[in-house]
Amino acid sequence: MAADVEEAQNDEVRTTGAVSGDGASDVVVEADQVGAVDAEADRTPVVEESDDSGVVEDKIDEDDEDDEDYLVEEGEIAGDYLEQLLDVLDFDGDIDLDVEGDRAIVSIDGGDDLAKLVGRKGEVLDALQELTRLAVQQSTGERSKLMLDVAGWRANRRTELGNLGAEAARRVLESGEREELTPMTPFERKIVHDAVAKIDGVASESTGVEPARRVVVVKA
Repeated sequence: MAADVEEAQNDEVRTTGAVSGDGASDVVVEADQVGAVDAEADRTPVVEESDDSGVVEDKIDEDDEDDEDYLVEEGEIAGDYLEQLLDVLDFDGDIDLDVEGDRAIVSIDGGDDLAKLVGRKGEVLDALQELTRLAVQQSTGERSKLMLDVAGWRANRRTELGNLGAEAARRVLESGEREELTPMTPFERKIVHDAVAKIDGVASESTGVEPARRVVVVKA
């Protein structure tokens, strides 16, 4: 089963709780230093600085637009590749393109034979996703993180795993006993970690070695 590297990096220890402090340090100025600064300010002409905050904001907006444009391009390349694949296989399907966060989202829906592109537990889908990413990388020269879904399988699996993680978290919260879940892919483990993180009093971590790596839910 192909591993989603980006998602695998996120499947390690997840805990709930707020982070305190903003990293800023307090600066204490002595009274005589304040007086000296005030005196110097009286002797120094005031020069108004130009307000370039608007320029900075425009630059950030332009960067965001460039990133989104690039992801749209990724999706279009992936769509062309998948259209050719469907033609070769003589499968029917509609291809939809979207952008979610920092990745392109490509989905194929509407065909009767699409279940064959998902396979048992999504193995065929994972392999097809990796092939599509390689096709995009060959065209752009950059590694792709695009997500491919077929016949809504990943969307349904996301809902299922979210419920699984929440239910496991509630059981651990009530019993105080750790609970190990079945082995999952990095994509699946991340969904469970995110679901557990929404419930106070519990935490989750990953243990084991691929392909038997699994999520363990414990009381925090």
